[in-house]
Amino acid sequence: MFKEFKKFAIRGNVIDMAVGIIIGASFGTIVKSLVNDIIMPPIGLLLGKVDFSNFFIQLKSGHPTGPYASVADAQAAGAITVNYGLFISAIISFLIVAWVVFILIRSINRLKTQEEKPTAPPQLPKEELLLTEIRDLLKKK
Repeated sequence: MFKEFKKFAIRGNVIDMAVGIIIGASFGTIVKSLVNDIIMPPIGLLLGKVDFSNFFIQLKSGHPTGPYASVADAQAAGAITVNYGLFISAIISFLIVAWVVFILIRSINRLKTQEEKPTAPPQLPKEELLLTEIRDLLKKK
């Protein structure tokens, strides 16, 4: 069983997949920073100096009781909240990752179709072409 696992793990596809997962995790961190640190602040500014990370609905108060200025304050007090601002940021992150993956897959598919274009069948020598024509004429009779 160990030999089978070793054979499986050493195959190129598994190693490629592992590299892809590692790069994907790093890319996810970069996208999260892009959304939280670059995209959301200007959007919040346009909407009247709003911080999306602190948009929440308080379901149950904690100790001390609210209102709370931020999600961190509410969580520190033990309040139960619905953090829809963080959810909006997560949706934007997902859309960015989905768009990049779409562009990547689309590019790969274009490269594959360019490589797989059918080539014209090789031209038959004159003798074979003549024999083929004779054969076809004999079949008609």
